[in-house]
Order: sequence, then structure tokens, then C-alpha cells
Amino acid sequence: MIRYSKITGTGSHLPARRVTNDQLAAQLAEQGIETSDEWIVTRSGISARHYAAPDVKSSDLAVSAAQAALEMAKLTASDIDLIIVATSTPDHLGGFPSTACVVQRKLGVAGGAAFDVQAVCSGFVYALTIADGLIKAGAHKNALIIGAEVFSRIIDFKDRTTCVLFGDGAGAVVLSASDTPGILASKLHADGSHGDILCMPGNIGDGVVQGSAFLHMDGQAVFKLAVSVLDKVAHEVLEAAGMEASQIDWLIPHQANIRIMQGTAKKLGLPLEKMVVTVQEHGNTSAASIPLALDIAVRDGRVKAGQTVMMEGVGGGFTWGAVLLRM
Repeated sequence: MIRYSKITGTGSHLPARRVTNDQLAAQLAEQGIETSDEWIVTRSGISARHYAAPDVKSSDLAVSAAQAALEMAKLTASDIDLIIVATSTPDHLGGFPSTACVVQRKLGVAGGAAFDVQAVCSGFVYALTIADGLIKAGAHKNALIIGAEVFSRIIDFKDRTTCVLFGDGAGAVVLSASDTPGILASKLHADGSHGDILCMPGNIGDGVVQGSAFLHMDGQAVFKLAVSVLDKVAHEVLEAAGMEASQIDWLIPHQANIRIMQGTAKKLGLPLEKMVVTVQEHGNTSAASIPLALDIAVRDGRVKAGQTVMMEGVGGGFTWGAVLLRM
């Protein structure tokens, strides 16, 4: 019997603190940095974002999202034999123990595989593809795939070109073995020669941070590359699945910038009404953005069982990828 993997549950979690553009502009003005709601919305489409409290870690957001996904899937944590967390903001310096292992502990289970994936904003697509392969190979039955970030910890609030863009949050899915197709095709790519256009250039030496511990981004270079690679990988995945863009019911791109997202839909020939957009309320939540958007669209009734969904992301590394699936 051919073995497939299928999403059986989705979940998400946002920190309670919601910060509007006007509130952020007022905060930045105290430091002598000028910005405005109009400036931010025009360039990114973002109107608000959420920030985690100082004592909240990525694993805390991840656990809340995971519990919601488990409830929808009608499973308990003990049913999960694989946990993959996509994050650029792990709980621990150096990334170990992995945030996935911390999540496993907080869920009260042990024994199944647990590890983190670091592909920045493409992380969820990478993690979902890995889990799909492991389930199809028969190695695992039920996986928790989580994107969780506290990006507010690594942005420089003196740099208005980046600090207005990012937010915190988590999204999760339960991916389970199935007799019917769920994940139809996926493609992953990277090009390390572009690593410097979106990075956190600091490192740890002798117990201290050497260089900058803040996110650095060349916005124009990222924009240009993102639109190009997202178009190409979307068509790669469609070709691999033997499908046409017209068969896509919903496009869920990484929620980074509304102009990039609209450009992607346009190149695919999809009406904007077929694109799930949450960037206006969440900002860029990196690896959390795609599963966050998926969960919201599932819970508000837009994304339904049997529909075809294209998810694609692009991030630092430089990484990119896409997954085509049937809900």
C-alpha cells in the first residue's frame, strides 16, 4: 500500500501584546527615529504586529500552537512520534537543547524524534517537506511541525527599515500518515552566495557576542530575489504534481511584504482573492508566518477539506521552497 502524509490539524498562537504602527512610531520617536503608519503600510502592507513578553520564549508560543493543532486533529501529545520546530530564535544560545526538545518536554512526552530546522522564513516549508519524507518512508506516523519565533529579540529598534517589519508568533500543523494523498509535491532550494542580504552577522566567542546580534537586511536585494525564486519554485512544484496554477484553490505565501506576495500571485495568474493574507495584522513572523496564516484560514472557513493549497517561503541563507498539498 502506498503511504501518504496529510495535514489533520492546524493551530496558532500570538502573544497578547498587539502593537499598531502608530504605537510603534510613537515609541521610535522617543529615540529620534521618524516613521509613520502611512510609511510602513505603503512599503510593506503591515498595520500591526505582536510582541512576546520578556519571559516568553519560542517554545511557549510553539506549545500553545501545537496544543490547538492536536485538539483539531483529535490526537494527544502521546500520539506524536516526531516534532520538528522551524525557528531562527531558539530558546537556548547555540540552539541546544533544541527548541523541539523543549517543546516535547513541555508537552509531557518523550521518546519520539525531536529537532529544529533553521532555514529562517523558509523554515516551515523545509520542516514540512522533511516530515513528509519521513512519514512516507514509514519511519513516523504522526508529526508536529511548528514554526515559532520571537523576532522582536533580534531586531534593532534603531533601524526603521527592519524594526517595523517583524513580529512574534507560532503556527503548527499535525501531519499524519494517510491512505490518501495530502502532500502532493514539494521543492527546496538554497543559494549561500546570497547569504549576506538577510542575516544576523554576529557570532559567539569567549562567551561574548562578537559583531552584531541584530538582524541585517538589504531590502531591495531581498525583494528582487524573492519575487524571482518564488515564481520559479511554484511552477516547479506544479510540474512535479502534474497540475496547473488554475487548480490552486489557495495560495499561502510567506507573509513578509504585501508587494512580494501580490507579485507572486500575479506571476501565477491567480486572483488576489485566492491568496491568504495576514501580514497586515502579524507582520513578518518568519518561520511562523505560513502555518499562522493557514490556521487562521482553516478556522475562518476559507480553507476547506479537499481543497488544493500552495505554500511557499523565502528566507535568509538564501533559502526558498514550496509545498503543494490537498487538505
